[in-house]
Amino acid sequence: MKKILLLPGDGIGPEIMDQAKKVLDCFPNMFECEEGYIGGAAIDKFGNPFPEITRDQSMNADAILLGAVGGPKWDNLPSGNRPEKGLLAIRKILGLYANIRPLEIWKPLIDLSPLKPASLKEVSFIVVRELTGDLYFGTPRGFHGEKGSRTAFNTMIYSEEEIRRIAHTGFKLARTRKKKLCSIDKSNVLETMVLWREVVEEVHLEYRDIALSHMYVDNAAMQIIRRPADFDIILTPNMFGDILSDEAAVLCGSLGLLPSASLGIQHALYEPIHGSAPDIAGKGIANPIGMILSVAMMLETSCHSEDLALKIRRAIAAVLDAGLRTKDIWSEGTILVSTSEMGDRIASFC
Repeated sequence: MKKILLLPGDGIGPEIMDQAKKVLDCFPNMFECEEGYIGGAAIDKFGNPFPEITRDQSMNADAILLGAVGGPKWDNLPSGNRPEKGLLAIRKILGLYANIRPLEIWKPLIDLSPLKPASLKEVSFIVVRELTGDLYFGTPRGFHGEKGSRTAFNTMIYSEEEIRRIAHTGFKLARTRKKKLCSIDKSNVLETMVLWREVVEEVHLEYRDIALSHMYVDNAAMQIIRRPADFDIILTPNMFGDILSDEAAVLCGSLGLLPSASLGIQHALYEPIHGSAPDIAGKGIANPIGMILSVAMMLETSCHSEDLALKIRRAIAAVLDAGLRTKDIWSEGTILVSTSEMGDRIASFC
């Protein structure tokens, strides 16, 4: 029995986590679930976005499901104690260095994409994002000077080992798919990215069966929209991956549809890629599909239950084929349902 830590978090996090629980309940005697606090919810209860008790729970879990963190309620707190710091802390402490964000186009929703349907044929790619280095974790960082004449600074930094391990992750994943990988950098102007490209090239020598290409990040931002079907595995540094994966999400029509996995050597965390969406929290209109697909990723990756993961994906497909839609993906002629109703219907097919 797998021990799963549920961290609902903030905003719509608790609502979509409730739907994940419904799907988990479809597979009795597989999971032992406990709940914990992170982000704003943890600040309210413990005064810390990643309290010691959550750290201990995380270290002892076989896998973690996370809803979302953040919201305007905590915007005026010191930067070191905001909800998002809890997310950065759990990644760092658990060594979650690889973020895996798959993008699939659901045929019943193809008209929701801003791209023409013809451009979306055969689109299926995965962004493999390094998660514990780069500007988000580099030091020194901070502010200098008095208000009115301040400067702010961050450090973009990577070690060879950090680049090497995420490159291995990307190449290994490429071997399970179309055997091609595009590495994203800005090596024409940044020394950090010169090292990135050099190390990726070195690692590629161990994966000669994989076709490797390189692309500058600004060009990649354009080509993901112009010719998305050309990509399969997209390997990115932390900051570039954050931006490009959110850009890519528009291809499928809604951020609410996409899951992710954050993987380390011993630990794994699964979460939808959207934020806490405080403007719609409590209204029962959030899309739980990204959260439920995160459950499917957990089953596949941490539980090695590919058949059950496929069952969840087929359940989602069946619900979409039946015309059920949450508000973000609703269109004329389809059936508008609430967050809870969508969760109920997906669970009924599992």
